[in-house]
Amino acid sequence: MALTTFFREGFLMELLSAFLGDFVSRSITFMIDRYPKQRPSVDENLQRLHHLLVRIRTVVEEAEQRHVTNHGMIRQLELLREQMFRGHCVLDAFRFRDEEEDEVTPRFALSKFNRAKRIRFSDSSSNTQIQTRSTNDLHQTVTSLERIIGDTKEFVVFLMSYPPVYRQPYSTHLYLDGCMFSRQMERENAISFLLQREPLAVAEEIVQVLPVVGPEFVGKSTLVEHICRDQRVREHFSLILYYSGDDLRYEKAETFSEICQTKHRNESNDAMDGRLLLIIELLGDVDERTLKKIHSSFRKQMTHEIKIMITSRSEKIIRLGAKQALRLNFLPFEAYWYFFKVLAFGATDPEQHPKLASMAMEIATVLRGCFLCAHIGGALLKANFNSKFWSRFVAFVREYRDEINSLMPCDCQDHPKFGWVIVRPKPENYFVLRDSYQKALVEDDGPKIKLVDLLSGRVRRRGKFEVLVWKSRIPPYYSYISNCVMY
Repeated sequence: MALTTFFREGFLMELLSAFLGDFVSRSITFMIDRYPKQRPSVDENLQRLHHLLVRIRTVVEEAEQRHVTNHGMIRQLELLREQMFRGHCVLDAFRFRDEEEDEVTPRFALSKFNRAKRIRFSDSSSNTQIQTRSTNDLHQTVTSLERIIGDTKEFVVFLMSYPPVYRQPYSTHLYLDGCMFSRQMERENAISFLLQREPLAVAEEIVQVLPVVGPEFVGKSTLVEHICRDQRVREHFSLILYYSGDDLRYEKAETFSEICQTKHRNESNDAMDGRLLLIIELLGDVDERTLKKIHSSFRKQMTHEIKIMITSRSEKIIRLGAKQALRLNFLPFEAYWYFFKVLAFGATDPEQHPKLASMAMEIATVLRGCFLCAHIGGALLKANFNSKFWSRFVAFVREYRDEINSLMPCDCQDHPKFGWVIVRPKPENYFVLRDSYQKALVEDDGPKIKLVDLLSGRVRRRGKFEVLVWKSRIPPYYSYISNCVMY
């Protein structure tokens, strides 16, 4: 009896001990959950963000030096770039938002749409809300980058299996100024469509078309040119033909091959007994009846497949696609800011010039992703690297804010554009640009007067003349020209 009582008391003691232990554990957990861990300070998060961006940029640059063809790897690289651009945008917004330059006082905070916008609030509660939202964006960006860095180990291992692509120079500002920025995913999707082999019966009956749609100056011609220069595409097609025009009429279909330019001919195969890639660059539209007529005329000559890429600003050409169309949009602000910052500062570190960087960030918001405007603005700022000129350029783009917002990124081909010499506080010379067009020119051909020289006051001339708005340094090496009237 005594032994039974002893064991019973021992069991009760163990049960009570376990109950108390579980109670204490739950109480501690409850207290921890009720009082969450304190977030790192803003300075600590900025420091962590800087180190994370260095690491992720190393991975991205290594990937860009490899000839990656796997679509999954390319998509992951695209996500890495997007997060890198966002991280730089958040970091720069915190670095430069409180800088002031004379009467120009651009301040920045990240909105819920991840765009850098100017804010001018006198209400202290509004400022507090903006600061809290920006701090939350900073913390979320750091957390997201830490998670992504942790997931890149396998990506880096697979990356080493791809052959390197040697390029010179590797300096970031020289490289970005001489390459197609972004668009890697769109390029690979288009190449995948072109290299996909269709059964002969399908190839003969169905017109295989890839529409490429987007607004003016978004980079449609540049993308198509880079696709045509890809070695895989050139080895796949016996012949690559090119046509450019305002529209395509049915009466031109019969003689269409005579008005096309030969972009590439594969000498290893019989050019008229293989595969054909036809590039059609239009401002407007083309009807399906005309396209089928063109396809039929080439079918008499080619024994294998015929594929067509059509670029246009018109949304109507989407209906011609056998598969999903390729849509090109202007860059999101994070990517555009990274691109514009490199063009404006070149090899100079923006962190050493926070006031200029603050003004550059405001300029980038007004330009709204336009590549042509980025090149013009970047060239002007880099050539006049002083706060006085940059301040006047900010005033210039502020005055144009309403007009640019109404014309960019929509089609502004037919709208005259007004400008003036920026270098002087009170402009003495005004000019109007109209009837703009793009053209592939030889080295010494075309207008000698450049738009950047007009804006910076290096050229003074009155009357009517042609002006070189910009000359691209990447294929297809278009020159953008406008008729100018200087008053």
